[in-house]
Amino acid sequence: MAIVGDAASGVRAAERATILQLRAPHLSAREVEREAMELVASVRIPVVISSRCDIALASGAAGVNVPERDISAHDARALLRQGLVGRSVHSVEAARRAEVEGADFVIFGPVWDSASHPAGAPAGVEALHRVATAVRIPVLAIGGVTEERIPLCLAAGAAGYAAIGMFR
Repeated sequence: MAIVGDAASGVRAAERATILQLRAPHLSAREVEREAMELVASVRIPVVISSRCDIALASGAAGVNVPERDISAHDARALLRQGLVGRSVHSVEAARRAEVEGADFVIFGPVWDSASHPAGAPAGVEALHRVATAVRIPVLAIGGVTEERIPLCLAAGAAGYAAIGMFR
């Protein structure tokens, strides 16, 4: 999963990614909607929108990813009805809760130090393994993921990874 801040970045990342997440907290809702519409229309891979079920619906995106501090995965599912619902989590307990609430996948991290979240202490590969073995839904590793670290993520049980810097 490539996490991108605008449609142009998403189009570039789509050449190497299997799914995109539009995450643009610095943009207004109207600007995010414009970027989402452009991105969904421009790529052939699924696009999920960070935090905004309304924009996911309006743009025809494949779904949404909601952070822990956001609405529940259950409520996101109720709003979307169909489509992907992901949840960003930071613990085994949060991953289990997301699974019970109906999330299709979780994004766990940060696994390593991350330039995009410098205040977050890295959880490590062992914590990733604990989360991956605690739930039946796919777990994506995030935070400091590099090409060299992908095998470590997969060996820990992650179904894949999400990255910002690697797709720039």
